[in-house]
Amino acid sequence: MARGGDDEPEISLVSLIDVIFCIIVFLVVTTTFDVRTALRLELPTASGPALEASGEPLTVVVDAEGRLYLGNRELPKDDRAALVSALKGVEGERAAIRVVIRADARAPHQAVVTAMDALGQAGFSRIAIATLPEAGG
Repeated sequence: MARGGDDEPEISLVSLIDVIFCIIVFLVVTTTFDVRTALRLELPTASGPALEASGEPLTVVVDAEGRLYLGNRELPKDDRAALVSALKGVEGERAAIRVVIRADARAPHQAVVTAMDALGQAGFSRIAIATLPEAGG
């Protein structure tokens, strides 16, 4: 029994694509792409040229009180061994990973030296210190 004139049911994808496109545009517009740490840092200034960023670096943060952070994770204060062990847990070839030390301008010098020493002990060799350009340079 062949039925004549029956059409196949059809789903229109045009309106679905429009809705998905609107959602994507909304998410792109409302998403923040600025990478900020939760800490309020006052970076030191320097007059040297800015280095080109290539890839995502490993970040070690030293706040104004001298507390150390590996990414967003706080490490015990004045515990070089904890920082070295946390750094050794980082995946990849340590000599090739870029490390940026974001130290507050008011941070104790010893805390920055401790961070640099721990990085050296863990096998990292590409270390940079984040600064802001000098005003009126």
